Amino acid sequence: MAPVRSHHAASYYAATVPEQPPRPSLSGGARADVAIVGAGFTGLNAALTLAEAGRSVVVLEAERVGWGASGRNGGQLHSGQRRDQHYLHDTYGPEMARRLWEMAEEAKSLLHGRAARYGIDMDWMPGLIEAAHKPRFVQEEWDYADFLAREYGYEGIERLESDELAAAIGTDLYHGGVRDPGAGHLHPLKLAQGLARALETTGGVIHEESPVTRLEDLAGGRVRVVTEGGFVEADMVLLAGNGYLSGLDADSEARVMPISNYILTSEPLDEAAADALIPGREAVSDSRFVVYYWRLTKDRRLLFGGGETYRKGGPRDVAAFVRGHLANVYPELTGLKVSHAWGGTLAVTQTRLPCLRRTRPGVYVAAGFSGHGVAISGFAGHAAALAMLGESERFDVFAKLKTPAFPGGRLFRWPILVLAMSWFALRDRIG
Repeated sequence: MAPVRSHHAASYYAATVPEQPPRPSLSGGARADVAIVGAGFTGLNAALTLAEAGRSVVVLEAERVGWGASGRNGGQLHSGQRRDQHYLHDTYGPEMARRLWEMAEEAKSLLHGRAARYGIDMDWMPGLIEAAHKPRFVQEEWDYADFLAREYGYEGIERLESDELAAAIGTDLYHGGVRDPGAGHLHPLKLAQGLARALETTGGVIHEESPVTRLEDLAGGRVRVVTEGGFVEADMVLLAGNGYLSGLDADSEARVMPISNYILTSEPLDEAAADALIPGREAVSDSRFVVYYWRLTKDRRLLFGGGETYRKGGPRDVAAFVRGHLANVYPELTGLKVSHAWGGTLAVTQTRLPCLRRTRPGVYVAAGFSGHGVAISGFAGHAAALAMLGESERFDVFAKLKTPAFPGGRLFRWPILVLAMSWFALRDRIG
């Protein structure tokens, strides 16, 4: 079998996980109940659910476990879906809105339950602060917290006045906000690697550096998943590549748009400097459409994410690109020593809701988590696996969400997205 040559992005996460021996690429033919394309949160959680149920499962990863968004993201676990419950209620009705809230809470429980069951050390820290960058958003955030408590019994979200928020996040840029103790932050690559180890102890197989080139329909409803070095014949398939569907399903690709986001981490701060920034060690995100998000890592580095690009190829100097956004929040940190800076691809949908579909009998897709995937993407994989096992209720709820194709087709959808996102960025600035 060919050795794995791929490496993770030069991120803080990759530098702070135990070195994992490469898993061999696929060579020759194999047979499984289920083949899964993608070894991120979606694919790994789906595979683990199937393996726990006694099914044979093979995961095919084009690079390394957690190489994509699952191993590069900001590590923030938010409550709820990417769109708020008011939108879900108005668009889909009260019953479906409630079920989507319940499933988001299930997603948290799935993540924490598997971390506990399989001994995954993911640097979990509870607490997430939402900071309002415009005065009018403060009361909206407070009212929404009251709504969640009243309608869904989700209590404990704390209102923060402007002075309380400034003390909690070390800047007076924001006007108020809320603190959610049921959300928090973690080390995503540690989680991904832990899920992979859990899968292998449960009987699942992972092949790295095994990019899938096509799917072939076989007699009897089976599917052949073909890589450069071999194939897997399976009864069912899950495409869990998110922003890296790579021509495997054109209709699903049209519904998700890969965009790039960027993060830096500082050198470790001393205790006093860390306490001056975020004394409670919560994660923080703000109310911009093109969101800023940040937190302190376990070893007291400031991890800050901000800025997006919508074309292939990112900024020449990622650290300088993100530093410009950091200066908007903490101008006194313009000289901060940066240890790592990296970018990654996430996939968004028009509605910012996940895209879960059956494209044909036996072939499932889960993608488009729109920057809200730390818990939801793994739960989506779990839901797809349950559907394969005959329990389709959760998957069917997700499948009802509207995720239309982006306008413009393959040629013009990028320019249209750039225009739209430029408008939202302008709206962030002018209110």
